[in-house]
Amino acid sequence: MIMAGTGSILFLYAALHAGSELKSEKLKEFAAGPNELLLEHVQKTYLTGFSYAEEGHSLSFGEWLAESTMKLIPLGTYVEGKETADTDVEDQETYQMILAKQAEDESAVDADGNLIGEEQAVETASNSIDMSLESLKNYEYLTGNFYTIDSTTMTSPEELNAEVLLGKDMRIDTESKEPKVLIYHTHSQESFADSVPDDAGTTIVGMGTYLTELLNEKGIKTIHHEGVYDLIDGKLDRSKAYQLAEPEVRRILEENPSIEVLIDLHRDGVADTTHLVTEIKGKPTAQIMFFNGLSRTKANGDIEYLRNPYIQDNLAFSLQMQLKAMELFPGFTRHIYLKGYCYNMNIMPKTLLIEAGAQTNTVEEMRNAMELLAETLDNVLTP
Repeated sequence: MIMAGTGSILFLYAALHAGSELKSEKLKEFAAGPNELLLEHVQKTYLTGFSYAEEGHSLSFGEWLAESTMKLIPLGTYVEGKETADTDVEDQETYQMILAKQAEDESAVDADGNLIGEEQAVETASNSIDMSLESLKNYEYLTGNFYTIDSTTMTSPEELNAEVLLGKDMRIDTESKEPKVLIYHTHSQESFADSVPDDAGTTIVGMGTYLTELLNEKGIKTIHHEGVYDLIDGKLDRSKAYQLAEPEVRRILEENPSIEVLIDLHRDGVADTTHLVTEIKGKPTAQIMFFNGLSRTKANGDIEYLRNPYIQDNLAFSLQMQLKAMELFPGFTRHIYLKGYCYNMNIMPKTLLIEAGAQTNTVEEMRNAMELLAETLDNVLTP
């Protein structure tokens, strides 16, 4: 396509400069005013809604040449080539690149390692935040006080409709004694400030174990999957973590069809000077953040091969968890973070990706956070 377009331009250029040597008055006429003709035919070809042509109008040689050339120039290819480097071309190579970027990219820190939305998180902790439905129905108020929207993605009042999201029933079947919740870790190697080497109990996996125990004590039957997906040949490699985790998670769900809730438990990565901690019930407690993937980028809109039919359910779950946590434990949660990609949230409707604390938190702060998280889940799932 590019070569064809280049050839067309050269053909036009040669015809224009040959005008003085040709005897055709029509071609000389075209050579004298190419800019106007080209502009006119660009308008006719690509801005048809703004162009007007009289019926029965016969084309001059110059008009015919310009029109034919414009048809051959691959404008679509040119425009596509000028888009940002984030363009999601749907080929296998780019598909793998997108999945790898997804696996590395859910932490809400900027290029310098500074926490994004830290001041907003502090604001969210204030008891002055109005959580009435009337206020939440205001899109600007909702996004300004409860969400951080990554610059690479976008949302809308239709998607973040608080009345719709809060109207979805997140309650689980409490009559059955079968498993209801599955907890797993796409990034199992995440640790904390005082984690003990080779002691999984002091890593994010250990926090999953503790959360599982707490939920089971509350009567919410929970399974904890400790599969490792971010180590390849013994080395840390997250480039395929979500890809590797998905088949095993789906297998567990097939074996346990009673499971209604899926939780991917992470810890965030922040600047070494950032400490995501607050005091609740007299205990130092790591702050948590609910994270949603919208399977969409500003560059190309919806990413079809990461399509998620449960985005609205995912958003409903995180918003209801956010509001309940703010009601029970002000200061416990940061803003809900919205980003592109999917993060395996397309597996089932009631899916949460939780960033609990960060590498600068202590194990004690994290365990205290799991206690509040378990209580919040209990209130949302079994009110």
